[in-house]
Amino acid sequence: MNKINDIVEWLIQSGALTALFLFAWKFVKPWLDAKASHASAEKAKVAWSLLEQVADISVTALVSQDMTGKEKFDLAVKNVLQSMQSHGFAVNQAAAENAVQYAYEHSPLTPTVVPGNDSQPAQGSVVAIDPKEAK
Repeated sequence: MNKINDIVEWLIQSGALTALFLFAWKFVKPWLDAKASHASAEKAKVAWSLLEQVADISVTALVSQDMTGKEKFDLAVKNVLQSMQSHGFAVNQAAAENAVQYAYEHSPLTPTVVPGNDSQPAQGSVVAIDPKEAK
């Protein structure tokens, strides 16, 4: 037991323990930084996934409401911001607006309008593009 105490005492007094700690820190720090970066990326991924789901739900809930499109959009954005904040995610206005617009455009419940075409296609359907017209 006395030998162990002598060895520990020598490590402390000689500075070998400090040198060992600094040497180990050079290997551990990059690993810790990589872990923190990965955790941050995963949190952002979860936040975006939740944002898309909340926007989709909000758009779906407001499709059949008797309101103007602008009122529906503003209410959907407000709902998305409140829901994200209640889940602990800070989302800016532009991101919420983009998510609601994306959810509206990809919702099967909203009509699709083809520019230059006076007739409306059936809800949730898309008119195929003729390859001859694309040239």
